[in-house]
Amino acid sequence: MLKYYFLLGLRSLRRNPALTALMILTLAVGVAASVSTLTILHVMSGDPIPHKSNRLFTPVLDNGPTKGYVPGAKPGDTQLSYTDAMNLLASKQGERRAALYGVEMAIEPARKDLGAMSSAGSAAGSDFFAMLDTPFLYGQAWNADSDTKAENVVVLGRSLSEKLFGNSNPVGQSLVMIGHQFKIVGVLDTWEPSPRFYRNSDAFGVYDQFFIPFSTAIRHEITHDGGMSCSSGSKPGWQGRLDSECTWLSFWFELKSPSQRQDLQAYLDNYAKEQYKLGRFQRQAKNQLFNVMEWLEEAKVVGNDNRLSAWLAFGFLLLCLVNTVGLLLAKFSVRASEVGVRRALGASRREIFTQFLIESSVIGLVGGVLGLLLAFGALALIAMQSKELTVVAHMDWEMLALTFVMSICAAILAGLFPTWRACQVTPAIQLKSQ
Repeated sequence: MLKYYFLLGLRSLRRNPALTALMILTLAVGVAASVSTLTILHVMSGDPIPHKSNRLFTPVLDNGPTKGYVPGAKPGDTQLSYTDAMNLLASKQGERRAALYGVEMAIEPARKDLGAMSSAGSAAGSDFFAMLDTPFLYGQAWNADSDTKAENVVVLGRSLSEKLFGNSNPVGQSLVMIGHQFKIVGVLDTWEPSPRFYRNSDAFGVYDQFFIPFSTAIRHEITHDGGMSCSSGSKPGWQGRLDSECTWLSFWFELKSPSQRQDLQAYLDNYAKEQYKLGRFQRQAKNQLFNVMEWLEEAKVVGNDNRLSAWLAFGFLLLCLVNTVGLLLAKFSVRASEVGVRRALGASRREIFTQFLIESSVIGLVGGVLGLLLAFGALALIAMQSKELTVVAHMDWEMLALTFVMSICAAILAGLFPTWRACQVTPAIQLKSQ
């Protein structure tokens, strides 16, 4: 009977085509608006490295002056100074550790058909690749010896490698960057963690096109691509920046297990006490550790405005459901005589209820297909607005399935009251009126 009711539901779409089309369109628009907004929120709030996000930690140390400081207030910047980053690198805490910052460098391709270009990447330590489980298409990461010697080596992202060298393996070749020869030691496969949590800025910016050693970037005096906070004066020049208390670096630890968090926290507290005695840390503020998901929450990667947009989108869906309820009442009311005849022939209210509810589900299924197409169109338009939105405006399989489930559930909810009203038809009265 369910199959029969489903076929009846398909045939009912042809009854009063204008009313049916209006119901489907109303439902589809509501589903598309809510799903497209929810998709962006889902991508933005997802775990970018779920298998080890509870073992990766970023520290927050407050090296600001006492002037204007309110005890208990959060530090003005969550990044680290060069002095603190180097001290933490030398601490040997955790299984792996990496300091990094964003860089933008001029590249001179060997191909004559390509002119000089500017590309964005990151300067990081060799532990970075194993820490984040980056996949390699060719070659491998540089070793710790390259970090120590500050060698001119580079790992390319797949897109930049294909742009410069096509589909060939470029490992072992040289690339001119900022006027120096850099040896290509590896090429990453497609790797797009979303959000890009490992940098303290541009969580949804353009993905890194290359990676060079942190020590090499420092040796070449490559300025950072990102924000910097200086709460006190610094000497001019590159060395002045390195010696200053300006914060501009990101830092991550990898622990063998989350249970080692307390040990790392204890080390940071002792480190802060030592720096206080040396006169560097003046505030005696609380030192903090954040794992990946805690860090995304602390950094407000998903802001209140994003959540508000999602609630507004679902409010719009609710409004569409109310309109759909009215349209279904109109659609089912004209079939009162049909219900009366079926009841007179022995059909129970339960059977009538099941039939009409399945018809509502058919409307929801068709509305879901149309809503999915509209959602894809909405996401495509959103992605065209900026490069940052391109990163988050895409639908995965989870959201694809949710679109159909949401549409069918919405149609069933909208059809409950009209279906109940249809079941209240009294056969004798209806047949007498005919």
